[in-house]
Amino acid sequence: MSKKDVIRQNIEEIREDIAKYSSHPEKVKLVAVTKYVGTEEMEGAFEAGNPIFGENRVQIIREKKEHFDTTAIGEDIQWHFIGNLQKNKVKYIIDYIDLVHSVNKLSLAKELDKRAAQIGRTIEVLLEVNVSGEESKEGYTVESLYKEIEELVKLKNIRYRGLMTMAPYSEDEEMIRGVFRGLRELKEELNTRYFEGQMTELSMGMTNDYRIALEEGSTIIRIGSKIFS
Repeated sequence: MSKKDVIRQNIEEIREDIAKYSSHPEKVKLVAVTKYVGTEEMEGAFEAGNPIFGENRVQIIREKKEHFDTTAIGEDIQWHFIGNLQKNKVKYIIDYIDLVHSVNKLSLAKELDKRAAQIGRTIEVLLEVNVSGEESKEGYTVESLYKEIEELVKLKNIRYRGLMTMAPYSEDEEMIRGVFRGLRELKEELNTRYFEGQMTELSMGMTNDYRIALEEGSTIIRIGSKIFS
């Protein structure tokens, strides 16, 4: 099989898992994480019906976008930023990014809001929460999020679509499930107290744990190696 055929087959297997493990498969979006792949592999994913790509470095996402802007499919690609975003890099992606998964501090949210206002757009974001409490992971703790939430909701050019987290890389399925369940419950609480049900997305689940995430209500799964390996 060609490389593109393998990618298509892998995406079809993931779609089968979405239908099997999610209670609302029609709401689930697959973000193809392209950190380690080039534009040819990305074309394969697009041709297999998956137009959403996730990158974690501003320079790389810019280069890839510039490439695809010269092609017939450029306008149809959705760009998600999934990595740790530095404030001084916001200006380079603010005009085209479809969703930022990783808003993890008020200062970053304010920069996104300011830059979005300057160009007259509302930018859609997820709040990144470190549910597991691992020191190596980015994201709000639940406590720190509640300390800043009153200020976050005042920002006029940001639309908070939901929450994102990463579970520990572990063989303990119940631990992983507990992290995902915790994020879902936090979203429900935030919707009740602050967002009037406007938070609809849960970005959780990667190659090693996306089936558990789907069972716990994930609406966005971020998968790289299972698609492109």
